[in-house]
Amino acid sequence: MKKNGKRVAGRVLLFSGGSLSLGLGIIGIFLPVLPTTPFLILAAFLFAKSSRRIHYWILHNRLFGRYIRNYVSGRGMAPAAKLLVIAVLWVTICLSALLAVSTLWVRIVLFAVAVGVSIHILTIPTLKKGEEDTP
Repeated sequence: MKKNGKRVAGRVLLFSGGSLSLGLGIIGIFLPVLPTTPFLILAAFLFAKSSRRIHYWILHNRLFGRYIRNYVSGRGMAPAAKLLVIAVLWVTICLSALLAVSTLWVRIVLFAVAVGVSIHILTIPTLKKGEEDTP
C-alpha cells in the first residue's frame, strides 16, 4: 500500500510539473522573452510519465505538436523554423539588453544565453523538404 501511495504522489508531482511547464510554454508563445519549445518538451516528458491524455494532446496539437514530435524523435527542425527562432531570439535579447536593462553584467548574461541557445538551435539536425512528421 505504501508503494502505491508513493506512486500516486510521484504522478501528482510529475503532473504538476508538466502543467507548470505547459503553462510557461504557452505564455512563451506570446512573450518572446520566455522560451516556448524547452517548456513544451519538458511538459511532454513529464506528461508521458503522468497523463497519457495530455501527453497525446501535446504531441498532436495542431499548432506545435509536429515541431515537438520532430524534436523529440531526433528528426530536427525545419530551416525556416530555425531561422525564425534565432531571429526572434536575437531581436528580443537585443531589445531587452538595450531598452530594459542598464546593468552591464545582466546584458552580458543575456547575450551569453542568446549565444548558447543559438548554438543549440544550430546543432539540431535540419529537416529536408518532405522529412517533416505529419499529424
